[in-house]
Amino acid sequence: TTYYYWSYMRVTDKHPDVSEVSFSVPTGNFGDILAGYYAKQMGLPVGKLIVATNENDILHRFFSKGEYHREAIAHTISPSMDICVSSNFERYLFHLAGNDSAKLSKWMKDFETTRKLTVSGDLLKQAQSDFLSARCDTKETLRVIKQYNDESGYVLCPHAATGVSAIHQLKEVVPSMVCLATAHEAKFPAAVKRAVDPLPTPPIQLSELFHKETRRSECPNDLKVVQAFVEKKIAIRMAEDAAATKSSGSGLEKQLKRTVVVAAIIGAIAVGMQAYKRR
Repeated sequence: TTYYYWSYMRVTDKHPDVSEVSFSVPTGNFGDILAGYYAKQMGLPVGKLIVATNENDILHRFFSKGEYHREAIAHTISPSMDICVSSNFERYLFHLAGNDSAKLSKWMKDFETTRKLTVSGDLLKQAQSDFLSARCDTKETLRVIKQYNDESGYVLCPHAATGVSAIHQLKEVVPSMVCLATAHEAKFPAAVKRAVDPLPTPPIQLSELFHKETRRSECPNDLKVVQAFVEKKIAIRMAEDAAATKSSGSGLEKQLKRTVVVAAIIGAIAVGMQAYKRR
């Protein structure tokens, strides 16, 4: 929610007459725009929330037609949005169900069986009052990237371009509209070069990564095996830090920070594995 509060303050600093700020958010998993919904529920003067998708448009189909129907993933130039089921969407559905956990549970059990969740009538009207939506395919994404580079000298990443496309499709290009960007365009050189050639010089911190050695470890798709692998890595790191602490006498803070980071990684892996198992 921090993005929304910070953006609201910057927009209203520049435009004191603005009473509400709207947001267009590129999304696949629904987490970022859900934070905007919560910010609005908390009292932040948010106007419209626009769900911007690529060809993997399960969210757009829901908000436009009430059809949350699972389909095969289409591989696009905005890969972080290549999602066939949005892992955070249940959180919003809970509120749409009137905060009724039993009702939500039935919806999701039926969805897991049929791969379809359909709403209509008052429920669809409520969803559409909470969110607008738009779909942006690859051709449109590249067109928007080129247009904004040619006209403004600003290079959008393929994800951010879907959010910008959405405000044009919905005719919401106004000073009180914020399009959330998702990444530096230099992370996607092959895609961006299809619209902008030659590419801008990437930041040195990013360009150096392309020449570094890639390290990876492969594990089978088994939760216990992955957990054991991570625990082993933690033990190795802890032993290294303990040795460094003994030799320098000043590594306690570093060890604590690393432990916190590793714990966060374990949590992320556990959540990811559970989400994968549910699919």
